[in-house]
Amino acid sequence: MILTPERRYADRLGEFTGRHAFLVDLTTVLALLGCAAFGGSLTLPGTDPPDRDEAATVLMVVSCLTLLRHRAYPRTGVVVTTLCTVVGVTFGYLVTPLLLAPVMAALYWLAASTDPRTTRAYGVTTIVAVIVAAVFTDSMNHLSLLLRTIGPFFWLMLPLAAGRGTQVRRAYLAAVHARAEHAERTREEEARLRVTEERVRIARELHDVVAHHMALANAQAGTAAHLALTHPEQTRKILTDLTGTTSSALRELKAALGLLRDDGETSGPAGLEPSPGLSRLPELVSAYESAGLRVTVTTDGEPQPLSPGVDLTAYRIVQEALTNVSKHAADDAAHVCLAYTGSRLLITVTNEGAGKPEAGTGRGFGLVGMRERAQSFGGELCAGPRPQGGFEVTTALPLSPAAPLVEGTTTA
Repeated sequence: MILTPERRYADRLGEFTGRHAFLVDLTTVLALLGCAAFGGSLTLPGTDPPDRDEAATVLMVVSCLTLLRHRAYPRTGVVVTTLCTVVGVTFGYLVTPLLLAPVMAALYWLAASTDPRTTRAYGVTTIVAVIVAAVFTDSMNHLSLLLRTIGPFFWLMLPLAAGRGTQVRRAYLAAVHARAEHAERTREEEARLRVTEERVRIARELHDVVAHHMALANAQAGTAAHLALTHPEQTRKILTDLTGTTSSALRELKAALGLLRDDGETSGPAGLEPSPGLSRLPELVSAYESAGLRVTVTTDGEPQPLSPGVDLTAYRIVQEALTNVSKHAADDAAHVCLAYTGSRLLITVTNEGAGKPEAGTGRGFGLVGMRERAQSFGGELCAGPRPQGGFEVTTALPLSPAAPLVEGTTTA
């Protein structure tokens, strides 16, 4: 926030006043006493000053000294200064802004430190009392009734308005300060939330990459070991696929670690691959088939283009579902159905074999990650045993979400 010179000077004055309150009050009271004394010496042309100098001096001193306690007793200051001013006017002193200086200062401090209702009550009473004294005093007989009335009214309304303005400004500054503190707290909370969301996203990506490739490599290695003696050619092909599986795992892990190490200053997406999508589904199916899992894919409806985030989410869900089938299902077959209906993509991954004993432990994060991915784009995911046997994962994703939580456009 840019501060003007006037605002900086006002802030410095406020800080000085807070540190040296009594010194400031004493200086102000002496200045008011000088104003009142000088105002008491003024008269209209052709008139003589009053001959009650000692009484007037006592009234001025009492009125001004009372203001030394205006911070603790603003109402008392208004009452005392008003009484002294009214008595001085009845003595015959001319009503001028200088003579009214003590009561004007008292009204200002009252308006700046109390509620509007109190300010109105004391302010109206003071104005009426001073105007009545000015109307009936002999020192102002040369002036018309209008001048004797309107002068004190405007001079006493001025400090009331200024004090109210000061109170509003203080409330505004307090509100600005409170909003700034709230914004700071909110900014820190949002930063922590973004960090948490990013950690969850990275953990989900690493889980998908590691779980998928390790399960696939394990299945391929087991199949190769089983066929090594009876089908050497097929074993050689599986081992070749195993090399590709491990190489792909290393590439994706390297990309994920590269994103974690990226400081935002490197230029260009060197070494990063495009995010996988449903276009790479044939490669995924081929990799699982080399591990002994038969996967069939069917498509219902006219395929439609997907946003990058939805495309990545659909691919990861299919990948994780097939990984679970290869790890936990007793059957060696799975079916993937992609149905484009209106504005949504329905993905169904099923297998007909009964689950292995360790499949129901519920200790993994596969289903949790798939559900989080679907919900991040406004989708839904249901997973559970089928009535006729086997397991089914069903996901409904919007084709073009309005505000997707994009998980990046690079492989992580």
